[in-house]
Amino acid sequence: MDALYSLADGFAIALTWQNLGLALLGCFLGTLIGALPGLGPSNGVAILIPLVFSIGLPAAPSLILLTSVYYGAMYGGRISSILLNIPGDEPAMMTTLDGFPMAQKGQAGEALAISGIASFVGAFVATWGLVFLAPQLVKVALLFGPAEYFALFALAFATLGGLSSKNQAKAAVAAAIGLAIAMIGVDGQTGVPRFAFNNVHFYDGVDFLVAIVGLFAVAEVLVFIEHHGTGHGSDGATAAKLGRITPPLSMVKQTSGAMGRGTVLGFIAGVLPGAGASLGSFIAYAAEKKFSNKDDTFGKGDPRGVAAPEAGNNAAAGGALVPMLALGVPGSGTTAVLLAMLLALDITPGPLLFTKNPDVVWGLIAALFIGNVMLLAMNIPMVGLFMRVLAIPSKYLMPAVAMISFVGIYGISGSIFDLMVMIAFGVLGWVLRKLEVPQVPVILGLLLGTQMENNLRRAMTISDGDLWALVESPLAIGLWATAIIGFILPMILGRFVRVPAPQQVQDTTPSA
Repeated sequence: MDALYSLADGFAIALTWQNLGLALLGCFLGTLIGALPGLGPSNGVAILIPLVFSIGLPAAPSLILLTSVYYGAMYGGRISSILLNIPGDEPAMMTTLDGFPMAQKGQAGEALAISGIASFVGAFVATWGLVFLAPQLVKVALLFGPAEYFALFALAFATLGGLSSKNQAKAAVAAAIGLAIAMIGVDGQTGVPRFAFNNVHFYDGVDFLVAIVGLFAVAEVLVFIEHHGTGHGSDGATAAKLGRITPPLSMVKQTSGAMGRGTVLGFIAGVLPGAGASLGSFIAYAAEKKFSNKDDTFGKGDPRGVAAPEAGNNAAAGGALVPMLALGVPGSGTTAVLLAMLLALDITPGPLLFTKNPDVVWGLIAALFIGNVMLLAMNIPMVGLFMRVLAIPSKYLMPAVAMISFVGIYGISGSIFDLMVMIAFGVLGWVLRKLEVPQVPVILGLLLGTQMENNLRRAMTISDGDLWALVESPLAIGLWATAIIGFILPMILGRFVRVPAPQQVQDTTPSA
């Protein structure tokens, strides 16, 4: 009941004209960003962070705008998947398997409508899960000491590499790079500069907003330059015919079970630190195919093959906010970017967030409910507009991304040095993409590295240097065991489970 009273207070904050307008703007921009191949929710949120700071929005409105972009991008990723057979982002890959065959049969509008309804169901149920689960997780988090927090951060790194990357070794290298960058600056205990190379600009460490915009937005521009605009984005793509945009009631009934099962599996995947929407989408599709593919219709335009992954990835998007808000550990790449936004606003996610900043948390959750309704109302009638947006050439889109990145970062800091650091991170992001090394563990290491080091030092100080103190409590042992299983299990399952991506999807996926 306390959660419901707090949610009512949140609606009082979210239902102001300013916040309603920001939620609507965020939903619209997020859907466009999700629809454009190659950008995705992480890039979209990262690009808009400098813009949010430059206009000086307070904490609650800033988060309402950016999380609306996040939810909108999860909706929008399915548009190019269904119409062009090009996934807007990684979670939307599974939607291409049955969405594009439906479009080829003249059912593009029905596929888009079913995916929109499934996205609404997944996100709506996940937001209720956030309402009730996050406050309970906060109570558990109050049992955490320095050793347990260190184990929790290790769990985040292990599962992020084990569940969201094709190569666990590369994910571990990426996390190590992030942790190394986090060490730059003045040591908090000794006051001695570390890895600053006698440059005073590094004494305060590396600004994670600069790093995020460089790794995501600037790297995207560099990839586009490398390919000279060919094979990158939606240039030259031809969309399928839309057909009717309202699905028959029989199709909605047929897919209702798939939506429900996908929602549950996706939410569970989202709550796991590091798993994210990609895992939720894959599990939902794989489970539904085993459960419902009696007539061998999956992969040939079965609406349930569209509903399940869409419900799964949107439920995972909501679930990923649970550990981020309650524990300060991101549940996905995009929530890692949102965590950076919270830290930049001097708001520390974790057990005290719900008592210190209840207006921010509950206003955000209420705005998610409102944004879901907006997205459902917006996505079906405006499909024709989004189809036209897919025709925007990347040669116009990428300069806009570069301009927003440079102007936004300079507007925040007023420092030319920060722009050079951002370019350096852009080059790093481009190199990591060439080597197929994931970028999210770098960001996670940069965000959590200082807290991880501080908790390790506190645990060692309390135990007088006894390393066994890290595994003394049952909670710490459970977290370490989960971390080890989460890192090793995908290596074993990877030998037996393959994402069933057809050849034509692989050929048309943007190189970024």
